[in-house]
Amino acid sequence: MRRESVWADLRGGGRRYLWGTAPWRAAAYVVGGALTGVPVLVTLTASLAVGTVLSVTLVGLPLLAALAFAGLPVAALERRRLRLVDPAPAPTPHRAPDTPGLTAWLRLRAREQATWRELAYAVLMAFVLWPLDLVVAACTFALPLLLAGAPAHLALAGGPAGGGVRPAKLWLVESYPAACGTAALGLVLLVALLYPLGAYAAARAALARLLLAPREAETHALLAEVTRSRARLVTAFEAERRRVERDLHDGAQQRLVALSMTLGLARLDAEPDSPLAAALATAHGEADAVLAELRELIRGIHPQVLADYGLPAAIEDAADRSPVPVDVDTGTDTGTPLPRLPEPVESAAYFAVREALTNVARHSGATRVAVHARHARGILGLTVRDDGSGGADPARGSGLTGLADRLAVLDGTLTVTSPPGGPTVLTLEIPCTPRPPSGPAPVE
Repeated sequence: MRRESVWADLRGGGRRYLWGTAPWRAAAYVVGGALTGVPVLVTLTASLAVGTVLSVTLVGLPLLAALAFAGLPVAALERRRLRLVDPAPAPTPHRAPDTPGLTAWLRLRAREQATWRELAYAVLMAFVLWPLDLVVAACTFALPLLLAGAPAHLALAGGPAGGGVRPAKLWLVESYPAACGTAALGLVLLVALLYPLGAYAAARAALARLLLAPREAETHALLAEVTRSRARLVTAFEAERRRVERDLHDGAQQRLVALSMTLGLARLDAEPDSPLAAALATAHGEADAVLAELRELIRGIHPQVLADYGLPAAIEDAADRSPVPVDVDTGTDTGTPLPRLPEPVESAAYFAVREALTNVARHSGATRVAVHARHARGILGLTVRDDGSGGADPARGSGLTGLADRLAVLDGTLTVTSPPGGPTVLTLEIPCTPRPPSGPAPVE
């Protein structure tokens, strides 16, 4: 069962609130705030005092400067403590530095508004919030528990013959029936006070979330950083694919070519119709088959035509190797051919076309496919349409889900329209800018 926030349990009614874990989570949050605030107060006041005294000799200036970042650990702890009251995630508002090192980290943190909000929260917690937490916790638990312990208090005082006791210094209790009544009153009071305790914990958590959670602009910045990070990963992955392709092309393929030539020469020297000639012919055929498979594998990793001539030529190459006839329109005939695009974009678009043509050949029963590609207003648009039976579902593991994930890294989208009976239309759009003549361009 999903755990709700304390405020949601309060609004759900008294039975739901009392019989759940909300009162204990609220109590743990408030008591934890009281206990956490004491070391925060001591640390801030001691650091400020020592830094002020030592600033005369300039030694204390770094300590005073470090106080600007004192809110960072406090905020990190508070975001974790928020889960006690509200299970909704409270992500960090801070971005990762573009370059490694302490200097870059300090420079970035000093420029972020979240750093100063967290410092304000640390000061507020040290001087206002934890004393308030302590008062609320004491009022909620101290008085009811003192009243509930009246029978034990009376017994320790010597019983009724000892002159009685005053639980919580309120009234005189001289008999065990009066002590039991006082204990029952204390338990009822404890249950009643759990409601304002929960309301206070919810309000306290809302204040912490207001100061410590990322603002809308910070969330957009974090998402932009995640997008850039994913794009860098795709670029690194493509570079690694190219390295593997190059190693296979220049290494294993050349060795297989040499082996095939050696076996061919050996066949010429062997006696015709001899067992050795037959064995060499078999080995020669196997070597040629392995070489053909390796070339196909290299072409699948990263086709050389894509690297040398761009996306239009690569789509034409994929269409030529398709068992279903393909009509390709990349704008060459109309005078608006596709420009050279960033390598990750070209690679993603090419493999999308290959995956689409493979699905058409395997599942659709189509007799004709049309591929249309254009780049306009900063967006590469590519459409693959077939006249097959339709009914394509990305959820059935057709490879389209992986393509959508790959396009999402580039801020691209993949749309599949495939009603029963056809036709099936696959449309992808990727925002990008043409590659400048000097080299690759970054993906937008």
